[in-house]
Amino acid sequence: METITFNPPQTKQCPFCAETIQARAIKCRFCNEFLNTSKAKALQADSSSDSRPDDAQKTDERILFQGRPSLWAMTSSVIRGLFFLAIAAFLIFYPLEKLSILQQAEPTASSANNAITKPNPEIAEDTAEETSGPEFNERQSSLFYRYRIVAGLGIVMLVALMILTKMAQLKTTRYEVSADRIEWSRGILDRKVDNLDMFRVIDLKLRRSLLDCIVGVGTVTVITTDKSDPEFAFEKIRNPRRLYDIIKKASLEADRRSNAIHLE
Repeated sequence: METITFNPPQTKQCPFCAETIQARAIKCRFCNEFLNTSKAKALQADSSSDSRPDDAQKTDERILFQGRPSLWAMTSSVIRGLFFLAIAAFLIFYPLEKLSILQQAEPTASSANNAITKPNPEIAEDTAEETSGPEFNERQSSLFYRYRIVAGLGIVMLVALMILTKMAQLKTTRYEVSADRIEWSRGILDRKVDNLDMFRVIDLKLRRSLLDCIVGVGTVTVITTDKSDPEFAFEKIRNPRRLYDIIKKASLEADRRSNAIHLE
């Protein structure tokens, strides 16, 4: 018995109309375009290069930018902390208990109590001795001294805790920008990772104060169509202009790839 093998005809795709035609065809039977011209050869070369995995597809996962917020983001917190530290230093080092107002207020208060209660003369003499005199003033001054020292040290501890917490938050925040998405992680004890598709970016803002320009930092705000994060800020980033240009270019490329159109 003779075995007959059937070889299907080889085909190719027309570079003009994308219809399937014979591989040896010189003219497309659908669009009537000649396939041996320089224009057709150029289109075939472009289509063959697009069909292969190229560098543009590989760069989708490449990190374009990564960084952390600068410690200059703590400027406002440090200014507030210095204000409260000044109050704490005043409480700790200034002898408020020796002010004449406080020393005069004590006998006045004791005499007012005596006038209201009107005790017996003998009891009044004993009470006056206990609530007046140098020993009473010394006890009151010592108590007030301890209270102001504890209050001043408490303010110092709260300011230090606030600054250390802010520093830890900045140092545990990390930004990554690729061609397809923006990703950021944050959190000290509870670590959270969020991401934002690049084609959702509709606008960018770059804000730099005078101090930011001097130290080389800035804040890049991304306005998106994402419901959970309509505005996201890269806070106090080094070289903010470079980040601005990277996100701008990547968002335009993402819009082109996904055929996204943003309507205002």
